[in-house]
Amino acid sequence: MAGLTAAALAAVGFLAYQASANVPETLAVPTPKATSTAPAAGHAAEHKDKKNPLAVPADSGAGARVVYALDDRRVWLVDAKGKMLRSFAVMPSSVNPRPGSYKVRSRTGVIKGSDGVPIEHVVLFAMADGGVPVGFSAAQDGSMKSPDPKRKTGGVRMKRADGNAMWAFATVGAKVVVVP
Repeated sequence: MAGLTAAALAAVGFLAYQASANVPETLAVPTPKATSTAPAAGHAAEHKDKKNPLAVPADSGAGARVVYALDDRRVWLVDAKGKMLRSFAVMPSSVNPRPGSYKVRSRTGVIKGSDGVPIEHVVLFAMADGGVPVGFSAAQDGSMKSPDPKRKTGGVRMKRADGNAMWAFATVGAKVVVVP
């Protein structure tokens, strides 16, 4: 019973986040114009291993973690010993989190994305400027389309197999490190 209640609360919370992310700007409370959308160019070189460009970024910390490189559009799943378990390309959302360390806040198995696409394995970990929730997900149809730049969405899309791996790895409280 407690598990069902927790799952229901997580689903309601995610839906509330989605609703707030889709409020037309004319109705939203004005917020300062901060830049959490596109990362500045050139930062990727700071964390890349020139000999192995798919290596886990050196500036991503230690221990078990999900590493999300904004410029590279890539995610790494790293175990407690620092070993890369999996790496894959992602399609960033229209709004990005600031570089830094986060923890997985909630997870939802299946839901409709803020863009109307049915998604699965939603792993929320951050709030971007303007209160936009940011998380990883996989479209059930396998698509990884570019987001509409006019809509403030925080869904970082991946292929379904990668979404399955993310779901198994990134439980609530898991560390997520975002690097430029």
